[in-house]
Amino acid sequence: MLELLLALPFVLALVVGLSANASRRTYAWLAGLAPLLGLAVLVLLAGDVFDGTILKTQYAWIPEAGLDFSLRMDGLAWTFALMVLGIGGLVVLYAHYYLSAQDSPRRFFTYLLLFMGAMLGMVIAGNLLLLVVFWELTSISSFLLIGFWSYRQDARQGARMALTITGLGGLALLGGVLLIGRIVGSYDLDAVLASGDLIRASHLYPWALGLVLLGVFTKSAQFPFHFWLPHAMAAPTPVSAYLHSATMVKAGVFLLARLHPALAGTDLFFYVVSGIGATTLLIGAWFAIFQHDIKGLLAYSTISHLGLITLLFGLSTDMAVVAGLFHILNHATFKASLFMAAGIIDHECDTRDMRRLGNLRRYMPMTSALAIIASLAMAGIPLLNGFLSKEMFFAEALEIGNHATMRIVISIAALLAGIFGIAYSLRFVHDTFFGNGPRALDVVPHEPPRWMRIPVGVLAIMCVIVGIVPALTVGPILHTMARGTLGAATPQFSLAVWHGFNLPLMMSFASLVLGVALYSGLRRLLDFHGVVTRSFGRNAFHFNVEALFALARRFTARVANGSLQRSLFLMILIALVLAGVPMFGTTMSLLVGLGTPQPMSMIGWTLWGLLVAATIGTVVVHGKRLTALIVIGAAGLAVSLIFVYLSAPDLALTQLLVEMVTIALMMMALNYLPKQSKVMRRPLRKLRDIGISVVTGGGLAVLAYAMMMSPADTISSELLVRSLPEAYGRNVVNVILVDFRGFDTFGEITVFGIAALVVHALLARARLKPDEVMPGPPVHLPIAADLTQLLFPLALTVSIYLFLRGHNAPGGGFIAGLVFAVPVLVKYVLQGARAVEATFGFDYLRGIAVGLLLAVVGGVGSWWFGLPFMTSGHLDLELPVVGLLPLASALVFDTGVYVVVFAGTLLMLSTMGTVKHRQAAEAAA
Repeated sequence: MLELLLALPFVLALVVGLSANASRRTYAWLAGLAPLLGLAVLVLLAGDVFDGTILKTQYAWIPEAGLDFSLRMDGLAWTFALMVLGIGGLVVLYAHYYLSAQDSPRRFFTYLLLFMGAMLGMVIAGNLLLLVVFWELTSISSFLLIGFWSYRQDARQGARMALTITGLGGLALLGGVLLIGRIVGSYDLDAVLASGDLIRASHLYPWALGLVLLGVFTKSAQFPFHFWLPHAMAAPTPVSAYLHSATMVKAGVFLLARLHPALAGTDLFFYVVSGIGATTLLIGAWFAIFQHDIKGLLAYSTISHLGLITLLFGLSTDMAVVAGLFHILNHATFKASLFMAAGIIDHECDTRDMRRLGNLRRYMPMTSALAIIASLAMAGIPLLNGFLSKEMFFAEALEIGNHATMRIVISIAALLAGIFGIAYSLRFVHDTFFGNGPRALDVVPHEPPRWMRIPVGVLAIMCVIVGIVPALTVGPILHTMARGTLGAATPQFSLAVWHGFNLPLMMSFASLVLGVALYSGLRRLLDFHGVVTRSFGRNAFHFNVEALFALARRFTARVANGSLQRSLFLMILIALVLAGVPMFGTTMSLLVGLGTPQPMSMIGWTLWGLLVAATIGTVVVHGKRLTALIVIGAAGLAVSLIFVYLSAPDLALTQLLVEMVTIALMMMALNYLPKQSKVMRRPLRKLRDIGISVVTGGGLAVLAYAMMMSPADTISSELLVRSLPEAYGRNVVNVILVDFRGFDTFGEITVFGIAALVVHALLARARLKPDEVMPGPPVHLPIAADLTQLLFPLALTVSIYLFLRGHNAPGGGFIAGLVFAVPVLVKYVLQGARAVEATFGFDYLRGIAVGLLLAVVGGVGSWWFGLPFMTSGHLDLELPVVGLLPLASALVFDTGVYVVVFAGTLLMLSTMGTVKHRQAAEAAA
């Protein structure tokens, strides 16, 4: 069930993304299915969760690194999933009416579902490393949502700022998680939560705590990282209602709750978390009073409420944690409804500027009533849900023990926050729905469509119901949520509207009176409409970004000035330093005391001499490009023969085919270069290059010699033993590529595909026009052309043969892909690009994508059987003509390798083959 819950948003995101030319209603229905079906799954799981059962599902992924695909649901995860899906469903309904005809509903709902899936994955992750993966996915998907209106500069800047701040925080979180895993010895969430004493006693605890808190503070917009949140308001209002009330900004405080048993309970945690929370609480509340944009006011109030929640978790007492969890629920409810109301106002009035609004209660009575209810809940007025959690906050601030000074400071901060909260809520209500106005609007305000108002009404009614009968409505959910956070330490508590006359009630009354007085006094003393606020954090961020760009431009101008020789020189020099310095001592120690090398036969010496001669010949004739290319091809052939001599047929085949492909590609590239390279007339530079070449080549030779002379009893013997029984393959080389080191191979084919895309992108602007002809062979060769036609079925047969036998004999996807690419290369060289495109049309870009997807499917498929990522299975097929055909599940992954290699090679070839020959065109002109 947990797998289904997680898969729903991603599957429907794929469905929405692949659905073309559908109506907005269809996209909305498809997107709405994810939260609706997800809520149904949560209802089915509610019985076990409310009984205290922790539901778990675990699949081995990379067990050696402690990374398992583990899903875990307790009361905390269930409640957050309820918020993600419940408010997500309302946002989908709201967005259907909010988006304009110019907005792409397919793109919007795809991004929204991706974000929904990332949030669900984060809250139900049972492994800390997996949690970090989904954490970063929320940053990426939120970047797409915040920058949805990419034509607007403020949207692009807001998205970039949010991604930068939260992305850097994600890197810090990863470091903290790695330290926690090192302390505990596991990344499993149950093991971490049970090891709180061990973590707090470790000397790494301050570092782990600091890194985790950096991730929390950046994600939940805590001081001094709070400045990104107001600028993210450039996103469409449905995005703000979702990300900045119930999901993204709640990710940080969720992590505080999730790791509370493991990290809380020290003075360091108390002072840092409660201090940052109190600072954020006051800064956000004060600046909210002076905002003119409704969404700006709501953004700063969100910062303030997030600071309140962080402060409560920092207090570390059990009831403070319960109060923090309660306020997470309350804030998500009234803030989502307020953002949606702000979107309705903007949608119907074409502005959110309160200086131009006012008296909207006469034009939009229903929307005004709902927004006023939600804003009063935000202010903490009695009989609304915000009042209950605010009063619990006051009570916990007054009961801080063992920290008398902090008790006074936090109590004063709580009272000031209550006063400021009343003031900015009153500012929003008065300047938007009362007073004089509206002013200079281009449209006449009116109520929105009924179904656009429904989500606001649902959330506003929840604020009232929870505020009146909390024990019957939110009480069981809050108790389950607290038990999922605190476990056995969950305190007994009761939710009630009336607790008698006490000091927290007096603080609530005082904040109400003083908040009204503060707003009234500020209106008399200040011209609210003339106040201009500036964000120091935003200015500092942009200053640093511009300084970084300027530094990058200067560095690029000095280093990457268009000279290929300089780039190669720097690359080789840096690689030489980085690789040579740390390995110098190790290599020298390997060379000391080595035994006598084995004798080499005459064939071996002949091949070695051929390789040396070809290498020296390349250096001598490098000025003549074509001659040098032929000689360097001889060097590659010598390497292939050496692999044959050393009984490495897979490597020999791969080397030979790579030589064939690269030589053909380089011959085509020579078509656009002068026939002879320039002669270097700087002797000092020549001596420098000779020195670097000698040191680099000599160092590699010494390292290779040391490795060959080292003891033969290495990991290779273990691979030989395990290849057939565990991976069902006799060809150890291929087994290593597709099983033992399959993840590395996936990275390599990804890099190969990216390289092909880079070549395509660099040369795409120089493509031939339809009326131009690619320079081809000087004369027409019909016999050679016919031979190329015959090569295709022959090459395809050999390719399939090598592909199918690759798991047990020399071959495999990489070799087979290159074999099939060779006849296409020959046809390109002999007949030109047009002939190949006419007879062999293929979308190489999609081919690379399909190949990578096949590789992923081949690796993930083992999860369905409870096995680690890319674990092989085996099947023997008895075919009528072929006979016994042994198949391994790695064949699917190898198919992905095959497709990527073939499509990537031909993409580079086709792009290079259709580049406009500028020199020839200029000469003809």
